[in-house]
Amino acid sequence: MERAREHASTGELGNPAQRPEGAETALELLVHGVGGTTPEEMLNDPRTVRITGDATAAVFRRADDADAEQRPDDYRGKPVREAYVWCNLTSGNGARALWLLLLPFMVVNLAHWMRPTTRGRKRTVRLYGLLVRLAGLTLTVLLVAAACEVALDLTAWQCAGTRACAREHSWLGFLSPEVSGGGWWSQPGRRLALACLVPAALTGLLWYLSHRTWSAYESQQPMSRRAEPDEETGRTGLGRPGFWYGRRLVARLRAAHTAAGLLTVAAAVGTSAARYDRVSGGPAVLGMLGQLLDATLVVGTAVVLWVVCRRGRSEHRLDQELDQTLVRWLPVGSIAVLALTLVYAGWSRPDWHSTGRLPGDMTFGGIALVQGMLVIVLGVVARILYRTRPDTRTAMRGLAGPAVAMLACALGGVMSGGVSQRVADWLDGTRDSLPGPPVLLTWQASVIPPLLVVLAALVGWLARRSWQLRNREMHPVELDYKGEPKDTARTRRIASTRAMAALTDRAPRMVGVISSVTLLLGAGALAGSLATEDPPGEAAQGAYAVVQGAAETAQALGSWLIGFGFILFVTWGRRAYKDPAARRTIGILWDVGTFWPRAAHPFAPPCYAERAVPDLTWRMATWIRATGGRLVLSGHSQGSVLAAAAAWQLKPSVRKRIALLTYGSPLERLYGRWFPAHFGPAALTSLHREVACWRNLYRPTDPIGGPVRLPGDCGPQVDREPLKDPLAYGRTERQPLPAPILGHSDYQADPAFADERERLLARLRPDVPPPRAQDDAGGVLESS
Repeated sequence: MERAREHASTGELGNPAQRPEGAETALELLVHGVGGTTPEEMLNDPRTVRITGDATAAVFRRADDADAEQRPDDYRGKPVREAYVWCNLTSGNGARALWLLLLPFMVVNLAHWMRPTTRGRKRTVRLYGLLVRLAGLTLTVLLVAAACEVALDLTAWQCAGTRACAREHSWLGFLSPEVSGGGWWSQPGRRLALACLVPAALTGLLWYLSHRTWSAYESQQPMSRRAEPDEETGRTGLGRPGFWYGRRLVARLRAAHTAAGLLTVAAAVGTSAARYDRVSGGPAVLGMLGQLLDATLVVGTAVVLWVVCRRGRSEHRLDQELDQTLVRWLPVGSIAVLALTLVYAGWSRPDWHSTGRLPGDMTFGGIALVQGMLVIVLGVVARILYRTRPDTRTAMRGLAGPAVAMLACALGGVMSGGVSQRVADWLDGTRDSLPGPPVLLTWQASVIPPLLVVLAALVGWLARRSWQLRNREMHPVELDYKGEPKDTARTRRIASTRAMAALTDRAPRMVGVISSVTLLLGAGALAGSLATEDPPGEAAQGAYAVVQGAAETAQALGSWLIGFGFILFVTWGRRAYKDPAARRTIGILWDVGTFWPRAAHPFAPPCYAERAVPDLTWRMATWIRATGGRLVLSGHSQGSVLAAAAAWQLKPSVRKRIALLTYGSPLERLYGRWFPAHFGPAALTSLHREVACWRNLYRPTDPIGGPVRLPGDCGPQVDREPLKDPLAYGRTERQPLPAPILGHSDYQADPAFADERERLLARLRPDVPPPRAQDDAGGVLESS
C-alpha cells in the first residue's frame, strides 16, 4: 500500500497496465533560438493559448490542441505541439538595454566556463575558477575607481578647485573656494566627501540590480531528485542537481564585490586626507585616525579577498543555505567604514588646497598590472589543464578562457577611460586648464589606433579567406544542383553565403590575435606611463620626428576614438531603450552571453537558463509522469542548447523516453569548442547514449549551426547529411519565384524536418514501458 501511495503521489507508473488515458499521445516541445519569436509563428497558427507559465516565459499550444489529453484518438498519427517561449528573459522591457553597461562583467563570467576538459585535477580546476573570480573582482574595483575619478578627481578636486572651471559650471560654485567665498563645502575633504556619494550610489545600484535580477530570474529552484543507482554525472556538470542554482556563491560574491566597491570609495576619499595630515604635520589625533583608517582598509581588503577565494560553486546539491552573517555584515561593515571615512575627511583643514590631480594616480596602473598578471597565470593554468586531455577541436588549444578574460579587462579599461576622457573634455573644453585624467588612461587610449590597425589586417585576412572559400565552393554548389541550368550569378551567391558561414570557424584565431595584441599593447602603455609620467605626445619630445609624430597622432586619435566609442555606446543603449527592434538585437547578445550562471561576477547580467532549464525540465517530467507518452524535444539554435541542458537534468529513466531533434544547433560548433568541459565530445556522446534517439539538421550556409561530430560510430546516427539551401536552384513549376537562401532560419520549411520528426516518433514506440518504479531509497521526483 505504501508503495502504491508513493507512485500515485509522484505520478510514476508501476507497469504498462497502469498507463493513463492518452498514454500513446506524443508531444513535440519546440524551443526557439536567439532573437526569440512568437508562439503564433512557432506553432504556425494565429490562435494560441498559454497552458502554463507567466508573461516572462511560458508554454503555448494551438487553441485547438488545448484539451489534447482528453482526445487521444485525434492525435494517433500526429504529435501535440507545444512552444516554449523564453525571449522575454533577454529582450523584454526597455530597461534591459542598460545591461550593456555590464558587458565587461558578462565577458569575464564567460571565461569561467571556458576551462579545458580535464580529469583528476580538482585543485587545478579550483585554481582556474579562483583566478577568474579575482579578475572579476578587479573589474568591479576598476568600474568604481573610474566613477571616483570622474566624481572626486575631475569634478570635486580639479574643476571645483579651479576658478575658471567652477565659473564655467555654475552648479559647482558652492564647492569652489573662490566662487563661494570660502563656503563650508569648499574645503577639499568636504568636497570629496560629498562627491563620493556618486560612486557609492553606483555600487549600491549594482548590488540592488544583482539582488533584484536574482529574485526575478535565478531564484527558480530546479527539480529536486535523488540520484538513480546507474546515474553518472561526471561527463558534464550540467547534469548535476545544483548546477542551475548557485544561490550561495552569488550571495557571497555579491557581498564581497559590494564591500570592495565601498572600500574603493573610502580609500579614494580617506587616503587623500590621511596623506595631507602626514605631510602637513597637522594634529596628532588626525594623524592617528589616518593611520587607523589605512589599517582598516587593509583589513577590509583582506576580508574581501578571503571571501572571494574561500569558496567556489557546489553543484552536487542545491545551494539553498546562505552565509547569513557574512552576506549581511560584510556590506554593512563597509558602509560603516565609508561613513567614518567621510567624517574624518570632512574635518576642518583650512590650509588644505587642491592642486594637480587627486593623490592616487597609480590606482589604475596597479589594477592594470594585477589584471595582466592574473591573465598570464590563468593562461598557464589553462594550458596545464588542456595537456591532460588535449582535443584539437578545443578553441585556441585551451587558452580561450584567458583570452576572453583579457578582452573583458580591456573592455573595462576602454569604458573607464572613455568616461574619464569625455568628462574631462566636457569640464575643461579646449582651455587645457585642468590636469585631466591619470596619465595611464591617456596611454591606454593611445594604443587603440595600433589595435585598430591589427583589427583591419585581420578583417583583410578574413576577406581574402572568404574570397578563397567562395571560389572553392563554386564546384560543390554545381554538383549539389547537378542537371540544373547553369546560372553563374546564382552559384556565386550560394557559394558566397557558404563561405561567409564558414568564417565562424576562424573566430578562435581572431580572438587569440586580438587578445595577445591587447595584452602586449596594454603592457607597453603601463610601462610607458610608469617610465615617463607624461602623456605619449610629451614623452616622445626629442625623439625622431617620425616617432614624435606617431605618438602625437596616436594620442589625439586615441582620445577621439575612445570618446566616440563611449558616445556611440551610450547612444546605442538609449536607442535600444526606445526601439524594440534594437532592443531585440541586444537581447541576441545576451542570449549567447548570459546562458551561463553567474559564477565569476555577481553583477553580470542575470542567467536566463536558471529559469528556462527548470521550466523545460518540469514540463518534460510532468508530461512523462502524467501520460507516459512519447516526447520529442525540438530545439533551434540556442534553443537546442537549452534542450540539451534540460535533458541532462532529467533522471536517466525519464531521459530514455525523450527524443532530441536539433537544427541550426551550435552545440558542437560553438559550445563544444569554446566550453569543452561541459559540451565537449565526451559530454555530447553521453547525451546521445542516454536519450532515446537524437537527430541533428544543419546547412552549409548556416553561420551558427553545424554538425555534432560525435566520435566513432555515433556521428552518422545523429547528424543528417547537410540540407540543401536553397531548396530550389532556379525557377521551376513548383517554385516559379527564386527560392531564398535560408541560412540559419526557417528549418521547419525544409521537408527533411517533418521527415526526421516522424522517424523519431516512430522510434519512440507507444509500447515502450514507462519509467520503472524505484524502491524507497531513490529515484522519486520531489518538489522543493
